[in-house]
Amino acid sequence: MRIRATVAALTGTLALSALVVPAAQAVDGPNGPQKLAASVAKADGDNIGDTKITKVTVNGGKDIVVGTTEKKKFTVAVTATDPEGVGAGSAFLWHGPTEDTADGVFTPDNFNGKCTVVNATTSTCTVTVIADPKVIFTNDVAGGGWKVYAAAGGNDGDQATIEDAKSNARVQRAARLTTNASPEPIKKGKTLTVTGALTRANWETSKYAGYTKQSVKLQYKKKGATSYSTLKTITSDTKGNLKTTVKASADGYYRYVFAGTSTTPAVTSTSDFVDVN
Repeated sequence: MRIRATVAALTGTLALSALVVPAAQAVDGPNGPQKLAASVAKADGDNIGDTKITKVTVNGGKDIVVGTTEKKKFTVAVTATDPEGVGAGSAFLWHGPTEDTADGVFTPDNFNGKCTVVNATTSTCTVTVIADPKVIFTNDVAGGGWKVYAAAGGNDGDQATIEDAKSNARVQRAARLTTNASPEPIKKGKTLTVTGALTRANWETSKYAGYTKQSVKLQYKKKGATSYSTLKTITSDTKGNLKTTVKASADGYYRYVFAGTSTTPAVTSTSDFVDVN
């Protein structure tokens, strides 16, 4: 399975990448060659020495919303400590029950993380990771369940890895929402029909498709008012379409609002102004 092979290759590459800077310094000591050899031999998830990863943050804690064509770039920050300081760090995201059965992976554009010194013993190393909708194999990976493989290297050649740190961000399918109120203009007291559609990215077809059986609020703001009020909640049909009716009362704005789910972000349509006479 290609994903398994990719994850296996990345774990090895990542561990070695994290050791590039520490290794150059480690060989200067009396036990440098032996320590470096041991580190490379054990670059499979085992910790070497007293380097510790203390925190992993994905996209600043915000969800990662991916559409159908554009690549989404986000950061993964790895904070680590070592008595001799930290000189390298990197990470990638993977999805699935185990690495052997992973069904999705997002890799950095450069495995060598940019490290910022916090103090003498601590650094935060950041990589930019790319989520490409063209290589997401299935819609099933949307939502939570993403994990982080993180590695950090101390300035003395020590290393630490975490294979399955929980991501604090979900990967979601981008959503779109529309609103159209008609007829316009309309007489006061007459029936106004408000239609729309809730769609979201389908990564398997690279198109947007209806998000079915979802609760959506119809909101109204009277002309001159500062806030919207909810008129009713309706459910999208089997194609994601929305349709309901209200009595026209005064000039104002109508819009649909979707609260979002674990796999799909919240979205608010552009409002449609209706002239009532």
